[in-house]
This record gives sequence, C-alpha cells and structure tokens, in this order.
Amino acid sequence: MAPYHIRKYQERDQKTVVDLFYKGMVEHIPATFRHTLMLPQILVFLIGVPFSILLVSGSWLLAFLSDFTLLVLLRLFVGYPWKQYVVTCLRTDLADITKSYLSASDSCFWVAESGGQVVGTVGALPVENPPPGKKQLQLFHLSVAMEHRREGIAKALVRTVLQFARDQGYGEVVLDTSIVQQSAIALYLRMGFQETGQFFFSFVMRLVGIPTFHLTYHLPSAGHGGHLSSLHVAEGGLQGIQGQPVKPAGI
Repeated sequence: MAPYHIRKYQERDQKTVVDLFYKGMVEHIPATFRHTLMLPQILVFLIGVPFSILLVSGSWLLAFLSDFTLLVLLRLFVGYPWKQYVVTCLRTDLADITKSYLSASDSCFWVAESGGQVVGTVGALPVENPPPGKKQLQLFHLSVAMEHRREGIAKALVRTVLQFARDQGYGEVVLDTSIVQQSAIALYLRMGFQETGQFFFSFVMRLVGIPTFHLTYHLPSAGHGGHLSSLHVAEGGLQGIQGQPVKPAGI
C-alpha cells in the first residue's frame, strides 16, 4: 500500500480532479442498470413485450431483437441521470473549484496524493438554508481512484471534512448518496453518519426505484474534546439504510 497525504486543492489538480469525478460517477451506471433489471415491473416488461411480439408475428428473431433493443434503451435511460449530473457539476462548482470552495474560510476542497498523483478528492460547502438553529456543512465529491481503494483514503478524506467542520464550528455534516453506492453507504454509516431522509434525485430515478439517501453526522460539542480521534460505530454493529445490514467495503 503506497503512502499518501491529504492537502488542499491547487489549480494544477483541475484535470485530474475532473477525471476522477467523471470516472467515479459513470461507474455507477452498471450498478444502476443491474438494480433496475431486478425490479418486478421491469422484468415483466422485458419478458412481456418480446413474448407478445412472438405471439403476434411467430418470429423468434423479432422477439429477440425487440428484447435486445429494450435492454439497450434501458441502459441508456438509467445512465442519463448520472451523465447529466456530471454535466451540471462541470458547469457549476467544478467549473472553478478555487472560486467555489476556496474563496471563503468556511468551505474547502482537498485531494489525496500518492506517488505524486492525485488519487482522491472531497469538497465541503456550507448548507445555504439549513434547518433553524443548525449550522451544517455539506460533503461533496468524495472519490478515490479505483487502483487506490481499500487503502483507507476515503475514510481519511471524510475525517478531514469532519475535523474541518468541527474547527469551523459546524454542528452537523450532511451528504447525499444513492442506494447503488453501497461501498460509500457502508463507509459513512461505519463512521457515524445516520440516515435522516430520502428523496429521488430525478424523475428517471423515481421510475427505476433508486432513491437518494440524506445522511447526517452530528458533531460532538466542544466540551467533548476538540479532535475526532475515533470512529463512531452504532451499538449493535454496522447497520445499513432502513435497518438492512450493509457489507463494509472500501472506496
């Protein structure tokens, strides 16, 4: 396992950060596709349409081609929200990372560097309209290069955000992640985040039954010490979203 260190983002990191972000997002498309194929209504549709064509035409070839076409269209359909999210981010906060994350003292963007290469990223911005009486920091764009996962880099990046939030006087750190990002969910829950809500990121995600979970980490008060020296694990072991066990996995 190669050594790594975490530092603040610099302008020369832009291309690598964007590449990591893009690869991290599009790799969720196959998982989304597999999840969609397991939905009962999708299975009925994928079986029913070709079977109906077979009954009407008597052609196995037409039935096969219709099923293949439906699978291709479904793959494109479920991939669209992920690619659209990438486009949106590249036009907004990731268009100018320094301006978005490093122009104020209450936000930041970090990279993990190993062997002279950027291999991980994470950003944090204050929540614009938090619940009354709360000061929240939102975690964005946690990503680690595939070849450097299971080395503790993702955990170290999250801990960096948590310590930054504590130092800046935030009471909570929040984030959003989807049900197909199981390794990320396992990491967050093991570190003490809790599910505090869920929603559908887009109409497409609602159709294919893929919710986004809102997770919250409640920071200890100043009286409990100034440094996050240990991870919080819920009593009774690691539990997943909606009480289902999640197999821990590195990012």
